Amino acid sequence: MDLPPESSNAQASTTQTTTDPARAAALFEQSVAIMARLRAPGGCPWDREQSFDSIRKYTLEEAYEVFDAIERRDFTHLSEELGDLLLQVLFYAEMAANEGRFTIADVLESLNRKLVRRHPHVFGDEASRAAGNRAEVDAAVESSSAVLRNWEEIKAAETREPAAGEDRAAPKAGNQPASRLDSVVRALPALAEAAKLGAKAQKSGFDWPSWRDLLPKLAEETAELEAEVASGDPAREPAIAAELGDLLFTAVNLGRHLGVDAEMALRNCNLRFRQRFREMEQAALRPLEELSPDELEALWTQAKKKLASQTVSGPDLPAQTLSQARS
Repeated sequence: MDLPPESSNAQASTTQTTTDPARAAALFEQSVAIMARLRAPGGCPWDREQSFDSIRKYTLEEAYEVFDAIERRDFTHLSEELGDLLLQVLFYAEMAANEGRFTIADVLESLNRKLVRRHPHVFGDEASRAAGNRAEVDAAVESSSAVLRNWEEIKAAETREPAAGEDRAAPKAGNQPASRLDSVVRALPALAEAAKLGAKAQKSGFDWPSWRDLLPKLAEETAELEAEVASGDPAREPAIAAELGDLLFTAVNLGRHLGVDAEMALRNCNLRFRQRFREMEQAALRPLEELSPDELEALWTQAKKKLASQTVSGPDLPAQTLSQARS
């Protein structure tokens, strides 16, 4: 199997501003062939032993490494990390093919149909309907907000085709009735799931009127958590966890009303903590473990002041977005 020289790939990356579909297709074909070889008899023993359960943890790791490279604007590593994430897709698809479930071609076909189906303003209403669009939308929209409305309407009108041997009328797991919150997948990180649940409920009118109304709710949830902790009863630990969850959910929805992504806010907070703690370690004359609480607090305050003028790296919300949310 012949691979193109690395230098040609590097040169292409610096001179091209759009993707060369033919070159990308040829390289993708090589990637598929390499993955098939690794999983085939006589291939890599480790790759052949893997299952969906054994590699799923790597998928999360690779996704977060992509996220980290984007935050750091490290485009050299971003290219590499995207390749690692793509490897996960190829791995899952090849394992599914080995089990006779689907192939990478089915994955791509489904993706292509979805992209055409949900972009009638780009590919035309006729192509969108040929790809399965059942919603009545305006294919002549131009603004991003109108595009998003069309996307949601088309998505809501889609009906999942039953898998082979599956009864379309079969009840859901647990025989539970359908809910409009079912579209928010449980696989999301908890902060992102909370924000999406709040946004979905808001569309039904179930929401706080403004961000100011969430401040008393935060105080209420804090008081309930404090009361549970003050009981001192070990049997109340599940209730303490539940109250802490309520407090976090309320904080996430406060962020939603302010136009602040809770996940990003916490990631930036984590970064600030790292920077300040490192500054404490460097400024301390003795190991931190040997310092008193007052000395640690003084170091923390000093670190905050020193780093206050520095900009925390990572994406920030535009000032206009925040001012609009707070008005």
